[in-house]
Amino acid sequence: MRAQPPGSHYIDGRYVAGEGPRRQSLYPAAAEPIAEIADATKAEIDLAIDAAERGFAIWRKTPPAERARVLRRAADILRRDNRALSELETLDTGKPLQETLVADAASGADCLEYFAAQAATLTGEHIGFSGDEGDFAYTRREPLGVCLGVGAWNYPIQIACWKAAPALACGNAMIFKPSETTPLSALKLAEALTEAGLPAGAFNVVQGDGAVGAALVKDPRIAKVSLTGESRTGSKVMAGAAEGVKPVTLELGGKSPLIIFDDASLDDAVGAAMLANFYSTGQICSNGTRVFVHERVKGAFIEKLLTRTAALKLGDPLDEATQIGPLISQAQFEKVLGYYEIGKTEAELLAGGGRAAVDGFPNGYWVEPTIFDAADSARVAQEEIFGPALTLLTFDDEEDVVARANATPYGLAAGMFTQDLTRAHRMAARLQAGALWINAYNLTPIETPFGGVKRSGLGRENGSAAIEHYSQLKSVYVALGGVDAPY
Repeated sequence: MRAQPPGSHYIDGRYVAGEGPRRQSLYPAAAEPIAEIADATKAEIDLAIDAAERGFAIWRKTPPAERARVLRRAADILRRDNRALSELETLDTGKPLQETLVADAASGADCLEYFAAQAATLTGEHIGFSGDEGDFAYTRREPLGVCLGVGAWNYPIQIACWKAAPALACGNAMIFKPSETTPLSALKLAEALTEAGLPAGAFNVVQGDGAVGAALVKDPRIAKVSLTGESRTGSKVMAGAAEGVKPVTLELGGKSPLIIFDDASLDDAVGAAMLANFYSTGQICSNGTRVFVHERVKGAFIEKLLTRTAALKLGDPLDEATQIGPLISQAQFEKVLGYYEIGKTEAELLAGGGRAAVDGFPNGYWVEPTIFDAADSARVAQEEIFGPALTLLTFDDEEDVVARANATPYGLAAGMFTQDLTRAHRMAARLQAGALWINAYNLTPIETPFGGVKRSGLGRENGSAAIEHYSQLKSVYVALGGVDAPY
């Protein structure tokens, strides 16, 4: 139990041991337990909501400039502790330390800092009707109340920050439920916020599976729900929130296209395709898993891709030289290997396709980075695998590739590589996706709104757009004269 926290939950500014059923948190590289966490009981859920309501009553009255100072101090704390937080995230997720040092707590700190800067700018507007002395109206931007954040297991502390920072900047309180697979780093965020001066109860962490999440979603004291997860989970959360007519933000899955035109820089395109499929062992919702390559450059693209894929280093995730870690769990391991077998029957296997043997980690959830050459109808080109599986597809016409790229129920992300910027902007307008990259992939700066269309979700995280999803506008009409009544 090398990462056991003082308690399972963090409620009202302190750790709570937890009285519910206990589950082990495993280090995916070795399939060995690193901590034991209790699921929240009904009493503990009520305790968290009561604490959040008290915290909200204090935090909503806190001047925006002071909210900003608290968030900025929390960002500084995450940066101060980045090494320890990154090692914890590596133990909990299996992601290589090479990644977690730059992409997890560090990006969470950026998010806290960005929304700290937003907090004091949340103003309304004045609306005049008939000159300087006539009636007028104004708007107030107000918090929603107690918000629920439900996290995913691929970026635990980053997702917690993506939800907590805008919620807190707007004056809300939050209850955050991490994935039961990765329960640890959200507790450290709660510690950091408390150290930074956040009132007790304004940010709480409760652990548990979908049953705990469902109980929180349906509780009438929860004012808003934000989920990062699978599309099927998103549908359930939306249905649960609908009973109370609660606003929801859903950041869900995808099967995103990455389009390589014949004028692209192939070295850059290959690098982006690898980042879009192998980074975090392919466990990223926005990954460009359908790589459309123009027929004129496909041969050269594949040659470069196979050479660079063969050089990838799988190994000890705590070694900064390691580039690829294990999958998150036994269930994900079996799912991805199942798709590898399906792919072998319906597509051409160009690389990988099986379990990976990694010295020193015989029991971990390791799979080979895998490349298929397939038709659009193949299941590996249609369904979200959520593993290091890149599927190549061939095209020769812009109209054709746009139609094929959009022929999916998902719409989270898309990307393209071309030197023709007129074509790039034309494609950007036509591709059905909430986030799109030109000559890059999977760059998600906090300043830029992120979210999907179609079955990939609704609402936006990050950027100033997130403020709209964690606040509400109130219109106030001010009459300066008498009432002109017809009766």
